[in-house]
Amino acid sequence: MYKRVVVTGLGTINPIGHTVNEFVNSMKAGRCGIDHISSFEPIGYSSQIAAEVRDADFSDILDPKEIRRTSRFIIFALKAATEAIKHSGLEINDNNATRVGVEIGSGIGGIEILEQTTRTLIEKGPAKVSPFTVPMMIIDMASGLVSIKTGAKGPNSSSVTACASSTHSIGNAYRIIQRGDADAMIAGGAEACITPVGVSSFCAARSLSPNTDPKTACRPFDADRDGFVMGEGSGIVVLESLEHAQKRGATIYAELTGYGASGDAFHITAPADNGEGAQRAMQLAIADARIQPSDIGYINAHGTSTKLNDKNESIAVEAVLGHHSKDVHVSSTKSMTGHLLGAAGAIELIATIDAMCNGYIPPTINYHTKDPDCNLNYTPNVAIDASFDIGMSNSFGFGGHNAVLIVKKYIG
Repeated sequence: MYKRVVVTGLGTINPIGHTVNEFVNSMKAGRCGIDHISSFEPIGYSSQIAAEVRDADFSDILDPKEIRRTSRFIIFALKAATEAIKHSGLEINDNNATRVGVEIGSGIGGIEILEQTTRTLIEKGPAKVSPFTVPMMIIDMASGLVSIKTGAKGPNSSSVTACASSTHSIGNAYRIIQRGDADAMIAGGAEACITPVGVSSFCAARSLSPNTDPKTACRPFDADRDGFVMGEGSGIVVLESLEHAQKRGATIYAELTGYGASGDAFHITAPADNGEGAQRAMQLAIADARIQPSDIGYINAHGTSTKLNDKNESIAVEAVLGHHSKDVHVSSTKSMTGHLLGAAGAIELIATIDAMCNGYIPPTINYHTKDPDCNLNYTPNVAIDASFDIGMSNSFGFGGHNAVLIVKKYIG
Protein backbone atom coordinates (compact mmCIF):
# COMPACT_ATOMS: atom_id res chain seq x y z
CA MET A 1 0.00 0.00 0.00
CA TYR A 2 1.37 3.41 -0.96
CA LYS A 3 2.24 5.86 1.79
CA ARG A 4 0.60 9.28 1.99
CA VAL A 5 3.02 12.14 1.29
CA VAL A 6 2.89 15.57 2.91
CA VAL A 7 4.73 18.87 2.57
CA THR A 8 6.42 20.06 5.75
CA GLY A 9 8.95 22.62 4.53
CA LEU A 10 9.21 25.36 1.91
CA GLY A 11 12.20 27.35 0.71
CA THR A 12 12.93 29.73 -2.15
CA ILE A 13 15.15 32.43 -3.52
CA ASN A 14 13.79 34.10 -6.63
CA PRO A 15 13.46 37.53 -8.28
CA ILE A 16 10.65 38.73 -6.00
CA GLY A 17 11.76 37.17 -2.72
CA HIS A 18 14.87 35.79 -1.05
CA THR A 19 12.69 33.84 1.40
CA VAL A 20 9.25 32.27 1.22
CA ASN A 21 7.69 35.12 3.21
CA GLU A 22 9.19 37.74 0.91
CA PHE A 23 8.08 35.76 -2.12
CA VAL A 24 4.45 35.29 -1.15
CA ASN A 25 4.07 38.87 0.08
CA SER A 26 5.44 40.17 -3.22
CA MET A 27 3.21 37.81 -5.15
CA LYS A 28 0.06 38.89 -3.31
CA ALA A 29 1.00 42.51 -3.97
CA GLY A 30 1.49 41.84 -7.69
CA ARG A 31 5.11 42.96 -7.61
CA CYS A 32 7.10 42.49 -10.81
CA GLY A 33 10.70 41.28 -10.48
CA ILE A 34 11.65 41.96 -14.10
CA ASP A 35 14.13 44.70 -14.97
CA HIS A 36 16.93 45.54 -17.37
CA ILE A 37 19.71 42.95 -17.30
CA SER A 38 22.48 43.96 -14.90
CA SER A 39 24.74 40.87 -14.85
CA PHE A 40 26.19 41.63 -18.28
CA GLU A 41 25.80 44.29 -20.97
CA PRO A 42 23.19 42.99 -23.46
CA ILE A 43 24.08 45.31 -26.35
CA GLY A 44 22.72 43.91 -29.59
CA TYR A 45 20.38 41.43 -27.91
CA SER A 46 16.78 41.43 -29.12
CA SER A 47 15.70 41.04 -25.48
CA GLN A 48 17.52 43.05 -22.82
CA ILE A 49 15.37 42.36 -19.77
CA ALA A 50 15.22 39.53 -17.24
CA ALA A 51 14.11 38.68 -13.71
CA GLU A 52 17.38 38.51 -11.78
CA VAL A 53 18.06 37.64 -8.15
CA ARG A 54 19.77 40.77 -6.88
CA ASP A 55 21.58 41.70 -3.65
CA ALA A 56 21.36 38.21 -2.17
CA ASP A 57 23.53 37.23 0.80
CA PHE A 58 24.95 33.71 0.73
CA SER A 59 27.41 34.09 3.60
CA ASP A 60 25.16 32.07 5.89
CA ILE A 61 25.50 28.94 3.75
CA LEU A 62 28.98 29.11 2.18
CA ASP A 63 32.26 30.85 2.90
CA PRO A 64 33.72 33.21 0.25
CA LYS A 65 36.10 30.56 -1.10
CA GLU A 66 33.26 28.06 -1.55
CA ILE A 67 31.10 30.68 -3.26
CA ARG A 68 33.87 31.38 -5.80
CA ARG A 69 34.10 27.71 -6.78
CA THR A 70 30.38 26.93 -6.78
CA SER A 71 28.02 27.56 -9.68
CA ARG A 72 25.27 30.11 -9.14
CA PHE A 73 22.43 27.63 -9.66
CA ILE A 74 23.94 25.32 -7.03
CA ILE A 75 24.22 28.20 -4.57
CA PHE A 76 20.57 29.01 -5.19
CA ALA A 77 19.61 25.37 -4.53
CA LEU A 78 21.55 25.25 -1.28
CA LYS A 79 20.05 28.57 -0.13
CA ALA A 80 16.47 27.41 -0.77
CA ALA A 81 17.11 23.94 0.68
CA THR A 82 18.53 25.45 3.86
CA GLU A 83 15.36 27.48 4.35
CA ALA A 84 13.08 24.55 3.54
CA ILE A 85 14.82 22.23 6.01
CA LYS A 86 14.79 24.87 8.74
CA HIS A 87 11.14 25.57 7.99
CA SER A 88 10.30 21.88 8.31
CA GLY A 89 12.17 21.36 11.56
CA LEU A 90 13.65 18.19 10.09
CA GLU A 91 16.88 17.16 11.79
CA ILE A 92 19.16 14.95 9.73
CA ASN A 93 21.47 12.84 11.87
CA ASP A 94 23.17 9.43 12.02
CA ASN A 95 19.88 7.80 12.96
CA ASN A 96 17.90 8.89 9.91
CA ALA A 97 20.39 10.09 7.27
CA THR A 98 19.98 7.06 5.02
CA ARG A 99 16.21 7.60 4.95
CA VAL A 100 16.41 11.23 3.80
CA GLY A 101 17.03 11.82 0.08
CA VAL A 102 17.57 14.69 -2.33
CA GLU A 103 16.08 15.26 -5.81
CA ILE A 104 16.85 18.66 -7.33
CA GLY A 105 16.51 19.33 -11.05
CA SER A 106 17.66 22.02 -13.45
CA GLY A 107 17.08 22.68 -17.09
CA ILE A 108 20.50 24.09 -17.99
CA GLY A 109 22.73 24.02 -14.91
CA GLY A 110 26.09 25.78 -14.71
CA ILE A 111 26.11 27.50 -18.08
CA GLU A 112 28.06 30.50 -16.75
CA ILE A 113 30.88 28.12 -15.78
CA LEU A 114 31.04 26.75 -19.32
CA GLU A 115 31.18 30.29 -20.70
CA GLN A 116 33.94 31.37 -18.30
CA THR A 117 35.96 28.21 -18.87
CA THR A 118 35.71 28.52 -22.64
CA ARG A 119 37.12 32.05 -22.45
CA THR A 120 39.94 30.86 -20.18
CA LEU A 121 40.78 27.96 -22.48
CA ILE A 122 40.92 30.19 -25.56
CA GLU A 123 42.78 33.07 -23.92
CA LYS A 124 45.13 31.26 -21.53
CA GLY A 125 45.26 27.63 -22.61
CA PRO A 126 44.25 24.29 -21.04
CA ALA A 127 46.67 24.53 -18.12
CA LYS A 128 44.58 27.39 -16.70
CA VAL A 129 41.26 25.55 -16.74
CA SER A 130 39.92 25.07 -13.21
CA PRO A 131 39.71 21.54 -11.80
CA PHE A 132 36.34 22.60 -10.39
CA THR A 133 34.88 23.12 -13.88
CA VAL A 134 32.94 19.88 -14.14
CA PRO A 135 31.71 19.79 -10.52
CA MET A 136 30.57 23.41 -10.85
CA MET A 137 28.80 22.81 -14.15
CA ILE A 138 26.97 19.50 -13.95
CA ILE A 139 23.31 19.58 -13.02
CA ASP A 140 23.38 16.75 -10.48
CA MET A 141 25.77 18.70 -8.27
CA ALA A 142 22.86 20.73 -6.87
CA SER A 143 21.54 17.54 -5.32
CA GLY A 144 25.08 16.46 -4.54
CA LEU A 145 26.07 19.58 -2.61
CA VAL A 146 22.77 19.75 -0.72
CA SER A 147 23.37 16.13 0.30
CA ILE A 148 26.94 16.87 1.36
CA LYS A 149 26.00 19.96 3.36
CA THR A 150 22.97 18.39 5.08
CA GLY A 151 24.20 14.82 5.50
CA ALA A 152 21.21 13.34 3.65
CA LYS A 153 22.32 9.87 2.45
CA GLY A 154 19.09 8.55 0.93
CA PRO A 155 18.16 8.43 -2.77
CA ASN A 156 20.01 11.23 -4.56
CA SER A 157 19.32 12.22 -8.16
CA SER A 158 18.27 14.98 -10.55
CA SER A 159 15.66 15.40 -13.25
CA VAL A 160 16.56 17.31 -16.40
CA THR A 161 13.43 18.01 -18.44
CA ALA A 162 13.82 21.66 -19.42
CA CYS A 163 11.07 23.80 -17.88
CA ALA A 164 9.45 20.78 -16.22
CA SER A 165 12.61 19.74 -14.34
CA SER A 166 11.65 20.75 -10.81
CA THR A 167 8.10 19.43 -11.17
CA HIS A 168 9.43 16.07 -12.31
CA SER A 169 11.94 16.15 -9.44
CA ILE A 170 9.20 16.74 -6.88
CA GLY A 171 7.02 14.10 -8.55
CA ASN A 172 9.84 11.58 -8.49
CA ALA A 173 10.56 12.36 -4.83
CA TYR A 174 6.87 11.86 -4.11
CA ARG A 175 7.01 8.40 -5.71
CA ILE A 176 10.15 7.49 -3.75
CA ILE A 177 8.37 8.20 -0.47
CA GLN A 178 5.13 6.58 -1.61
CA ARG A 179 6.84 3.25 -2.22
CA GLY A 180 8.79 3.41 1.03
CA ASP A 181 12.32 3.99 -0.27
CA ALA A 182 12.74 7.10 1.89
CA ASP A 183 10.96 8.77 4.78
CA ALA A 184 11.75 12.31 3.63
CA MET A 185 12.97 14.01 0.46
CA ILE A 186 14.45 17.46 -0.18
CA ALA A 187 13.12 18.21 -3.66
CA GLY A 188 12.80 21.00 -6.20
CA GLY A 189 14.87 22.83 -8.77
CA ALA A 190 17.36 25.61 -9.41
CA GLU A 191 18.34 27.69 -12.43
CA ALA A 192 20.79 30.51 -13.23
CA CYS A 193 21.17 31.02 -16.95
CA ILE A 194 20.80 34.78 -17.38
CA THR A 195 24.16 34.80 -19.13
CA PRO A 196 25.33 35.91 -22.58
CA VAL A 197 24.94 32.44 -24.08
CA GLY A 198 21.73 31.67 -22.21
CA VAL A 199 19.97 34.88 -23.24
CA SER A 200 21.33 35.00 -26.80
CA SER A 201 20.25 31.40 -27.42
CA PHE A 202 16.66 32.11 -26.48
CA CYS A 203 16.81 35.37 -28.45
CA ALA A 204 17.93 33.41 -31.51
CA ALA A 205 14.97 31.07 -31.05
CA ARG A 206 12.68 34.12 -30.87
CA SER A 207 11.34 32.88 -27.55
CA LEU A 208 11.93 36.03 -25.49
CA SER A 209 9.86 39.18 -25.35
CA PRO A 210 11.49 42.10 -27.20
CA ASN A 211 9.48 44.56 -25.10
CA THR A 212 11.72 47.32 -23.75
CA ASP A 213 9.44 48.01 -20.76
CA PRO A 214 10.41 45.35 -18.20
CA LYS A 215 7.37 45.89 -16.00
CA THR A 216 4.85 45.07 -18.74
CA ALA A 217 6.81 42.63 -20.90
CA CYS A 218 5.57 39.37 -19.36
CA ARG A 219 1.85 39.14 -20.20
CA PRO A 220 0.62 35.56 -19.90
CA PHE A 221 -2.65 34.87 -21.74
CA ASP A 222 -2.94 38.49 -22.91
CA ALA A 223 -3.63 38.89 -26.63
CA ASP A 224 -0.56 41.12 -26.98
CA ARG A 225 1.92 38.72 -25.40
CA ASP A 226 5.11 38.40 -27.39
CA GLY A 227 7.43 35.99 -25.58
CA PHE A 228 8.64 34.93 -22.17
CA VAL A 229 11.10 36.66 -19.84
CA MET A 230 13.95 34.70 -18.29
CA GLY A 231 14.17 34.37 -14.52
CA GLU A 232 16.49 32.66 -12.06
CA GLY A 233 16.46 31.20 -8.57
CA SER A 234 15.39 28.08 -6.74
CA GLY A 235 12.41 26.47 -5.06
CA ILE A 236 12.71 23.54 -2.64
CA VAL A 237 10.14 21.60 -0.65
CA VAL A 238 10.56 19.03 2.08
CA LEU A 239 8.32 16.02 1.52
CA GLU A 240 7.71 13.33 4.14
CA SER A 241 5.56 10.31 4.58
CA LEU A 242 2.57 11.21 6.69
CA GLU A 243 3.61 8.67 9.29
CA HIS A 244 7.11 10.13 9.58
CA ALA A 245 5.83 13.71 9.81
CA GLN A 246 3.26 12.83 12.46
CA LYS A 247 5.77 10.85 14.49
CA ARG A 248 8.07 13.85 14.86
CA GLY A 249 5.21 16.33 15.35
CA ALA A 250 5.90 18.30 12.18
CA THR A 251 3.66 21.10 10.93
CA ILE A 252 1.98 19.87 7.74
CA TYR A 253 1.23 22.51 5.09
CA ALA A 254 -0.36 20.35 2.42
CA GLU A 255 -0.71 16.81 1.17
CA LEU A 256 0.76 15.95 -2.22
CA THR A 257 -1.79 13.62 -3.77
CA GLY A 258 -1.31 13.58 -7.53
CA TYR A 259 1.48 13.45 -10.09
CA GLY A 260 1.12 13.06 -13.83
CA ALA A 261 3.81 12.99 -16.51
CA SER A 262 3.62 12.61 -20.27
CA GLY A 263 5.53 13.23 -23.49
CA ASP A 264 4.28 15.06 -26.58
CA ALA A 265 6.40 13.20 -29.16
CA PHE A 266 5.75 16.23 -31.33
CA HIS A 267 8.40 19.00 -31.62
CA ILE A 268 11.64 20.10 -29.96
CA THR A 269 10.20 23.42 -28.76
CA ALA A 270 6.51 23.78 -29.69
CA PRO A 271 3.73 22.15 -27.64
CA ALA A 272 1.51 19.51 -29.22
CA ASP A 273 -1.63 20.81 -30.90
CA ASN A 274 -4.41 21.56 -28.42
CA GLY A 275 -2.04 20.71 -25.57
CA GLU A 276 -2.63 17.00 -26.16
CA GLY A 277 0.32 15.95 -24.00
CA ALA A 278 -0.57 18.47 -21.32
CA GLN A 279 -4.10 17.08 -21.26
CA ARG A 280 -2.81 13.59 -20.57
CA ALA A 281 -0.49 14.78 -17.81
CA MET A 282 -3.37 16.59 -16.07
CA GLN A 283 -5.64 13.58 -16.47
CA LEU A 284 -3.00 11.28 -15.00
CA ALA A 285 -2.48 13.60 -12.02
CA ILE A 286 -6.23 13.82 -11.40
CA ALA A 287 -6.56 10.03 -11.56
CA ASP A 288 -3.57 9.62 -9.22
CA ALA A 289 -5.15 12.03 -6.74
CA ARG A 290 -8.46 10.11 -6.97
CA ILE A 291 -10.47 13.28 -7.47
CA GLN A 292 -12.82 14.69 -10.07
CA PRO A 293 -11.81 17.57 -12.35
CA SER A 294 -14.50 19.68 -10.69
CA ASP A 295 -12.71 19.32 -7.33
CA ILE A 296 -9.83 21.52 -8.46
CA GLY A 297 -10.14 25.05 -7.09
CA TYR A 298 -6.99 26.66 -8.47
CA ILE A 299 -4.50 26.07 -11.26
CA ASN A 300 -1.07 27.64 -11.25
CA ALA A 301 -0.63 27.59 -15.00
CA HIS A 302 2.61 27.11 -16.88
CA GLY A 303 1.57 30.39 -18.54
CA THR A 304 4.82 31.46 -20.18
CA SER A 305 3.51 34.49 -22.13
CA THR A 306 4.26 32.85 -25.48
CA LYS A 307 1.64 32.58 -28.20
CA LEU A 308 1.62 28.79 -28.52
CA ASN A 309 2.00 27.77 -24.87
CA ASP A 310 -0.76 29.96 -23.47
CA LYS A 311 -3.21 29.05 -26.21
CA ASN A 312 -2.58 25.31 -26.01
CA GLU A 313 -2.53 25.19 -22.21
CA SER A 314 -5.87 27.02 -22.11
CA ILE A 315 -7.37 24.57 -24.60
CA ALA A 316 -5.98 21.65 -22.59
CA VAL A 317 -7.49 22.92 -19.33
CA GLU A 318 -10.85 23.37 -21.04
CA ALA A 319 -10.68 19.83 -22.43
CA VAL A 320 -9.79 18.25 -19.09
CA LEU A 321 -12.05 20.28 -16.79
CA GLY A 322 -15.01 20.68 -19.14
CA HIS A 323 -17.67 23.07 -17.84
CA HIS A 324 -15.71 23.53 -14.61
CA SER A 325 -12.98 25.31 -16.57
CA LYS A 326 -15.21 28.41 -16.52
CA ASP A 327 -15.25 28.43 -12.73
CA VAL A 328 -11.74 27.39 -11.72
CA HIS A 329 -9.31 30.11 -10.68
CA VAL A 330 -6.17 30.26 -12.84
CA SER A 331 -3.07 32.42 -12.72
CA SER A 332 0.44 32.60 -14.08
CA THR A 333 2.86 33.80 -11.42
CA LYS A 334 5.52 33.97 -14.15
CA SER A 335 4.04 37.39 -14.91
CA MET A 336 5.85 38.51 -11.74
CA THR A 337 8.84 36.18 -11.39
CA GLY A 338 9.70 35.67 -15.03
CA HIS A 339 10.28 32.11 -16.21
CA LEU A 340 12.70 30.25 -13.95
CA LEU A 341 12.92 27.42 -16.49
CA GLY A 342 13.96 24.29 -14.56
CA ALA A 343 13.10 25.91 -11.22
CA ALA A 344 9.72 27.30 -12.29
CA GLY A 345 7.55 24.38 -11.21
CA ALA A 346 8.96 24.31 -7.69
CA ILE A 347 8.34 27.97 -6.89
CA GLU A 348 4.91 27.67 -8.47
CA LEU A 349 4.05 24.70 -6.26
CA ILE A 350 5.12 26.80 -3.27
CA ALA A 351 2.85 29.60 -4.52
CA THR A 352 -0.04 27.14 -4.84
CA ILE A 353 0.47 25.75 -1.34
CA ASP A 354 0.69 29.18 0.29
CA ALA A 355 -2.41 30.38 -1.57
CA MET A 356 -4.31 27.28 -0.46
CA CYS A 357 -3.21 27.64 3.16
CA ASN A 358 -4.02 31.35 3.32
CA GLY A 359 -7.13 31.69 1.15
CA TYR A 360 -6.15 33.77 -1.84
CA ILE A 361 -5.50 33.51 -5.57
CA PRO A 362 -2.26 35.05 -6.92
CA PRO A 363 -2.75 37.44 -9.81
CA THR A 364 -1.68 37.32 -13.43
CA ILE A 365 -0.33 40.83 -13.80
CA ASN A 366 -0.20 42.73 -17.12
CA TYR A 367 -3.41 41.11 -18.34
CA HIS A 368 -5.40 43.73 -20.27
CA THR A 369 -6.52 42.42 -23.66
CA LYS A 370 -8.53 39.23 -23.98
CA ASP A 371 -7.30 36.63 -26.43
CA PRO A 372 -10.23 34.74 -28.03
CA ASP A 373 -8.11 31.56 -27.88
CA CYS A 374 -7.65 31.86 -24.11
CA ASN A 375 -10.97 31.54 -22.31
CA LEU A 376 -10.20 30.89 -18.64
CA ASN A 377 -10.42 33.06 -15.53
CA TYR A 378 -6.79 34.21 -15.26
CA THR A 379 -7.23 36.36 -12.11
CA PRO A 380 -6.19 39.56 -13.88
CA ASN A 381 -3.80 42.01 -12.24
CA VAL A 382 -4.93 41.81 -8.60
CA ALA A 383 -4.90 38.95 -6.09
CA ILE A 384 -8.31 37.97 -4.76
CA ASP A 385 -9.51 36.33 -1.57
CA ALA A 386 -10.78 32.83 -2.28
CA SER A 387 -10.60 29.54 -0.46
CA PHE A 388 -9.88 26.27 -2.19
CA ASP A 389 -9.03 22.78 -1.00
CA ILE A 390 -7.23 21.35 -4.04
CA GLY A 391 -4.71 23.04 -6.30
CA MET A 392 -2.91 21.96 -9.45
CA SER A 393 0.46 23.17 -10.78
CA ASN A 394 1.40 22.69 -14.45
CA SER A 395 4.86 22.56 -16.02
CA PHE A 396 5.69 21.89 -19.66
CA GLY A 397 9.19 21.81 -21.15
CA PHE A 398 11.00 21.92 -24.49
CA GLY A 399 11.19 18.44 -25.93
CA GLY A 400 7.58 17.72 -25.04
CA HIS A 401 8.07 17.07 -21.32
CA ASN A 402 4.86 17.55 -19.31
CA ALA A 403 4.49 17.31 -15.54
CA VAL A 404 1.59 18.14 -13.24
CA LEU A 405 1.30 18.10 -9.44
CA ILE A 406 -1.84 18.19 -7.30
CA VAL A 407 -1.90 19.25 -3.66
CA LYS A 408 -4.77 19.39 -1.21
CA LYS A 409 -5.36 20.80 2.22
CA TYR A 410 -4.24 18.42 4.89
CA ILE A 411 -7.18 17.34 7.02
CA GLY A 412 -5.74 14.32 8.84
